[in-house]
Amino acid sequence: PVNHTCHPAGGYKKIFETCEELNEPIPAVVVGVIPEWLSGSLLRLGPGLFEVGAEPFYHLFDGQALMHKFDLKNGHVTYYRKFVKTDAYVRAMTEKRVVITEFGTAAYPDPCKNIFSRFFTYFKGIEVTDNCLVNVYPVGEDFYACTETNYITKVDPDTLETLKRVDLCDYLSVNGVTAHPHIESDGTVYNIGNCFGKNMSLAYNIVKIPPTPKDKSDPIAKSKVLVQLPSSERFKPSYVHSFGMTENYFVFVETPVKINLLKFLTAWSIWGTNYMDCFESNETMGTWFHLATKDPAEYIEHKFRTSAFNLFHHINSYEDDGFIIVDLCTWKGHEFVYNYLYLANLRENWEEVKKAAMRAPQPEVRRYVLPMDVHKVSVGKNLISLPYTTATAVMRSDGTIWLEPEVLFSGPRQAFEFPQINYSKFSGKNYSYAYGLGLNHFIPDRICKLNVKTKDTWVWQEPDSYPSEPIFVQTPDSVEEDDGVLLSIVVNPGADQRPGYLLILNARDLTEIARAEVEVIIPVTFHGMYKAE
Repeated sequence: PVNHTCHPAGGYKKIFETCEELNEPIPAVVVGVIPEWLSGSLLRLGPGLFEVGAEPFYHLFDGQALMHKFDLKNGHVTYYRKFVKTDAYVRAMTEKRVVITEFGTAAYPDPCKNIFSRFFTYFKGIEVTDNCLVNVYPVGEDFYACTETNYITKVDPDTLETLKRVDLCDYLSVNGVTAHPHIESDGTVYNIGNCFGKNMSLAYNIVKIPPTPKDKSDPIAKSKVLVQLPSSERFKPSYVHSFGMTENYFVFVETPVKINLLKFLTAWSIWGTNYMDCFESNETMGTWFHLATKDPAEYIEHKFRTSAFNLFHHINSYEDDGFIIVDLCTWKGHEFVYNYLYLANLRENWEEVKKAAMRAPQPEVRRYVLPMDVHKVSVGKNLISLPYTTATAVMRSDGTIWLEPEVLFSGPRQAFEFPQINYSKFSGKNYSYAYGLGLNHFIPDRICKLNVKTKDTWVWQEPDSYPSEPIFVQTPDSVEEDDGVLLSIVVNPGADQRPGYLLILNARDLTEIARAEVEVIIPVTFHGMYKAE
């Protein structure tokens, strides 16, 4: 899906604007026919408040968390949205200023306090944000909205009420976990986060939350660290956004985007520092792949290496004949892609948006293949003998294994991102199809499907329309992997009426089945889930 679409009208700016929450669900106007089996809710999260009074939020990941819900039942659709009542949000509303430092926006001390009380608030320690604007996922019978810190927020998926904040540090030795857990069919949740390991050196912990126990108690209280993976640098963990899981292995990709912990820990006592200021790139390490077994959970000492890239989203991973196949949405190079996601950049006119993206890392969908058996190897020989891939792995004389990828999709400044698959049936298994949001110079303007075996692509796109991550919902009792629908929230800000809609596509060929239009603009959302009735 190489994209020739332009956006001179700049309608995309509207998805980065503050909106109001709704007092009650509003009915949608349905065009087309919604499949009668499709009964449930699409839940999504993203920023909805982009400034507090006169104080702006600066980064895409700073706006206050807004939860969206499209309810589908008997062919009818309603739309509802509420701000998550996090500490960050409630305190900002109360004090009418940014109180908690967000990803790219620093909170300043209360101007009403004198210098002494200000001085003493520095010793309360770091106040980490609980602004859960990234994703929502089930844990046992409950639903949690999340960002990437130690705080997750329990929400009611029906009323969108905020129920309670949970501090994972109360249960686990992690500084935070990702917004991309893996969830097994029995409800077991796996995640990864960095932590201080033995003798203050850094490590990454893979954690496990069991399914709901028989006594219906909270599974989070029973969560535990399964296995610890080492860090390439003692005081500088890599930024980790997601990880891979096959039937028997965990896959962790350690990228050269590093968090300078010393900077992070001292930054907070210095006025005006935020999370973005604590990232730096390691220009020499490239990218390291780590493997661990699931049961028993043990780190595997193979040293897989490849060239530098940013990684946010794993697509899928699976085992085949002694190899582990790892499909990724990569961005080439070591410069941090988040540097390009400041709101000021995204709100520029189209020519400026394009110019900025020219200097950014280039996106590429890649397949890496990791050999499990590397013992009796001859140095310099390709270890990958799978018949269907051009990916290679070569043992070097220093004992490291150098990986080269197979490219599954590549288009200049055209990213296949926010990937989704038929997760319930094909997560961790040999699969054929990935669905994604197409980013055109970072602006989301199409929905894509990729056949990872043949590299065939399909595209849904309309002028001046800005979709969100497509979520796959399987047709009941289907056998084919792509028998189902895709759900995406689309905004066409220039429309005469009903600028926001839920789009329902046939996952087979990306043809439209129906849309459910509402009279409001819906700001950008990142991730979410479909909750069947």
